[in-house]
Amino acid sequence: QVQLVESGGGLVQAGASLRLSCAASGRTSRRYAMGWFRQAPGKEREFVAVISWSGGSTYYADSVKGRFTISRDNSENTVLLQMNSLKPEDTAVYYCAADPQLSGWEGGRYLEVWGQGTLVTVSS
Repeated sequence: QVQLVESGGGLVQAGASLRLSCAASGRTSRRYAMGWFRQAPGKEREFVAVISWSGGSTYYADSVKGRFTISRDNSENTVLLQMNSLKPEDTAVYYCAADPQLSGWEGGRYLEVWGQGTLVTVSS
């Protein structure tokens, strides 16, 4: 079993940058794709980005493409989400997730492991 812990959330002004981190522990020998979702108040959870185990493939939601960058360091069992040019509509709880399969993350399918989330608030 793998456990995920997110960190790095906070309150920033529009236009600022923030970097989220997700640390994996436990059975990290498995090759998981890892990624991020977010859920804004009163809205459904939505896909943000995913990265393959090797780091060679990444996918982003259209709403964050060009502003957010996902990366990973398998030696540290971490995945990062660099968020630039933040907008008030980026305000949400951001969740880290992990799954053996890379495909289907945007389609809302079941994913094996979830973190507890970290709050990002962007003021205008």
